[in-house]
Amino acid sequence: MLIQRAISLYQLWWMFRSHRAQRLAWDDAAEARVARARSERLAEERLQAMLDANPSGQLGNAKLNDWDALRRSGLL
Repeated sequence: MLIQRAISLYQLWWMFRSHRAQRLAWDDAAEARVARARSERLAEERLQAMLDANPSGQLGNAKLNDWDALRRSGLL
């Protein structure tokens, strides 16, 4: 009888512990969904800003101190 009661108490404790772990996992998943939506929105805004700044689509081809480009643009 005592062993059966101890097993029941252990199962009850384990149930509460597992429910708490599940609740924490749900909360983490909700925070991750919010963070992902925020980062996707920011990425879209940054992409749009890059396209607005350089509509020709030549992103990533710029060089620092490109003297030929500076001469062509009339800055030198």
